[in-house]
Amino acid sequence: MISLIKNRNGQQLAVYSFGDATQPAIIFSNSLGTDHGMWQAQVTVFAQDYFVICYDTRGHGKSAVIDNSTLTDLANDVVDILDHFNIEKAHFCGISMGGITGLQLGLIAPQHFLSITIANSAAKIGQETAWLSRADTVETEGLADIVSTTHMRWFSDKFDYIHDAIAQQSIQSLSVTPPKGYAAACRALAQADLREQISAIQVPCLALCGGLDPVTTVADGEFMQAHIPNCEIAVVDASHLSNIEAPQQFNQIFAEFIAKH
Repeated sequence: MISLIKNRNGQQLAVYSFGDATQPAIIFSNSLGTDHGMWQAQVTVFAQDYFVICYDTRGHGKSAVIDNSTLTDLANDVVDILDHFNIEKAHFCGISMGGITGLQLGLIAPQHFLSITIANSAAKIGQETAWLSRADTVETEGLADIVSTTHMRWFSDKFDYIHDAIAQQSIQSLSVTPPKGYAAACRALAQADLREQISAIQVPCLALCGGLDPVTTVADGEFMQAHIPNCEIAVVDASHLSNIEAPQQFNQIFAEFIAKH
């Protein structure tokens, strides 16, 4: 079911819910340039036993494009979604941009979370200058160049992304992401650096890494495990969008982790 809700600033967020609302809740947060549809292989499995919420991060899918967004704004949107459903505590799982959003939630809204899974992400993703340059390029030239090469960043060579429906749908979602929305997210990521702060996170965390991920590496996961007091690490045999490339392995690791919390 889709709900078009307003966040605390009156901006539209597109939110999708699945399963029984009386069950424990999981909220999934998408990566840069994708939308809620990237979580299809997780929704199918987890909506049997959980109330599953996916949403389009601001500037993506059917959610509003909002300039001057920060990582704190991305995190506050998640809290606003939980408030909309009157959910006191949820399991959080975010990938890439969604993963660093989870770290920020662990710092500013820990009371809302039973666990936080940080998939294919890092306490700092990429370099500020590269993000700002990408934002400017996308705003002036659009996303076509990024779309044409994105499979090389998202998936490993051994994955047949051409014949995978969710992979194709995710590449399609990138092609229709508003350039201004994508650029605003790049600028939020440019400023996002939580390396000094994550040691304050008290929520149980899982750093779920892709062993073949060139973007956010296993070393990034090991850094989080070393600095967050209660953080496990797991590695799946996949590249950057590991939930799409290795869904069964991803789901099993995630299911075992949240079952403990």
